[in-house]
Amino acid sequence: MITLSELKVEALTGGEFTAVCLTNRELLSCNVPRLEAIGRDTRAVCVYGNYQTQEGENVPVNSLQLGSVRDDFDFGPVVLLRTQALRKALQWLGERQLPDYAKWYALRLWLSRHGEFFAVNEPISVIGRQASSLTGGEAQFDYVDPRNRSMQILLEEIFTDHLREIGALVAPGEPVTPAEGGDFAKEMSVIIPVRNRERTIGDAILSALSQEGVDFNVIVVDNHSTDATGEIVARHAAHDPRVVHLIPEPGHGIGGCWNAALLSPHCGRFAVQLDSDDVYSSPATLSKILNEFRATGAAMVIGSYSLTDVNLNPIPPGLIDHKEWTEANGANNALRINGLGAPRAFYTPIAREILFPDTCYGEDYAMGLKISRKYRIGRIYESLYNCRRWEGNSDSALPPARIAANNHYKDQLRTAELLARLHD
Repeated sequence: MITLSELKVEALTGGEFTAVCLTNRELLSCNVPRLEAIGRDTRAVCVYGNYQTQEGENVPVNSLQLGSVRDDFDFGPVVLLRTQALRKALQWLGERQLPDYAKWYALRLWLSRHGEFFAVNEPISVIGRQASSLTGGEAQFDYVDPRNRSMQILLEEIFTDHLREIGALVAPGEPVTPAEGGDFAKEMSVIIPVRNRERTIGDAILSALSQEGVDFNVIVVDNHSTDATGEIVARHAAHDPRVVHLIPEPGHGIGGCWNAALLSPHCGRFAVQLDSDDVYSSPATLSKILNEFRATGAAMVIGSYSLTDVNLNPIPPGLIDHKEWTEANGANNALRINGLGAPRAFYTPIAREILFPDTCYGEDYAMGLKISRKYRIGRIYESLYNCRRWEGNSDSALPPARIAANNHYKDQLRTAELLARLHD
């Protein structure tokens, strides 16, 4: 078994397979013979499998699909590669002195263009304790840390080359010209899907109502809450006519709640996201978003946000601005990363044409990918929004199986989007 740092053509033996260790953590055990047996049976170019931590936690891996192109795809601590294909991949890589993280990303994208990957859904290896000091939000948002900017640029270059090789590159999106007048109740609508957020929904509504300089309303879509959420929303609606209290048909996720708001006659020309446990950072958030729509002809505008605790005290890593987006290549690089940022705002006619998948995860990413395929996306890099992290967050302390399922779904969204781009 060799490490990524040792991975050179001259280091390869004449064996049928080469086992490569991908982790910096201590590898306590690995059933390489089982990987080899699967490799011979499947003729796969790469075989990998589930693993366990020293603490006994089982970590599943996902099968690789066309859209599994994010650079943090979890292959586990060890991959088994077909030596002949690996030798060709290393020769293709040539003299580029890539760091380990970029070397593996480039190699595995090349290998995916020349053979099949096979995921073994049984425990293959065991790794030691986590050595990283990153925790919580720091780990989740490591890829937007300014200190990692050069790394992100390099990974984007590698990924863009991959899209070019498979014929899936798209040009920068075209601007739209929002029509004046029309059948819109307001110029803007703040959309708040909610279920069982009695602790925070009042703050969110008051934050929305504090906006200045814009003709807007606030559409709260109460997804059949079983706590006091509905009563709180109803009180605000009775007190302020700008608050619209919608109750959709039962059985919908966040995406279905968004669709109910978009298709409502109350929806404004532009629809702006506000999660039920978050607040805008100032009374000028909506006006800044509206100015960006008007100045750029964007079909979607994405701002930046600050991570805080529930009491609005800043927490690491602070500002999440997604500066990896560029006007020239953002629509392509969006497929490599796991999110596009917040707050998100949409030109309603186009959002109504696309609509959200009716899920509680990844629905916003799906909409963003589809819009970016054809239309311009505007960006605002100052903080417009406070994202409050607390124990009630839907992504708080997720188990490995849930994380794997979420990642599989987003990979599936990327697969569908890549197929659409290939067929256009």
